[in-house]
Amino acid sequence: MSSGTPPLPRERRRTTRGLRPLPQLTKDLVEQLRRLIAGELALFRAEMSAKAKAAGVGAGLLAGALVFLFFALCALVTTAVLAFALIVPAWLAALIVAGILIVLAVIVALIGRASLKRGLPPVPDDLKQELSADVTALKGERP
Repeated sequence: MSSGTPPLPRERRRTTRGLRPLPQLTKDLVEQLRRLIAGELALFRAEMSAKAKAAGVGAGLLAGALVFLFFALCALVTTAVLAFALIVPAWLAALIVAGILIVLAVIVALIGRASLKRGLPPVPDDLKQELSADVTALKGERP
């Protein structure tokens, strides 16, 4: 107390006793934030791996269903050819069914191509604007 500063009032001495200094609090805050982020990332990884596993099983089952559907469609095409063969010669029946299938394939391909063009490029339209707004906010400027 020889430094010339008056002693702290008794109430303030009691309130500051036992508290950690600011550098220690800052260090603890950084450590807790690091642990929180690491925990959140671990939780995210675990959740995503569980979802990916479930999605993989679902995709495999859907692929199996598509195989059975393919064979069912083959049987239906054969049935259509045999039905037309009752009316026209067998080679003409097969040609008619093949022509119908080609027309259907072209229609589906044109619809798919138009849909694909609407979805490309797969980048959000306002991504550049959003990123520039984020950079402005990080700089502390007002938009």
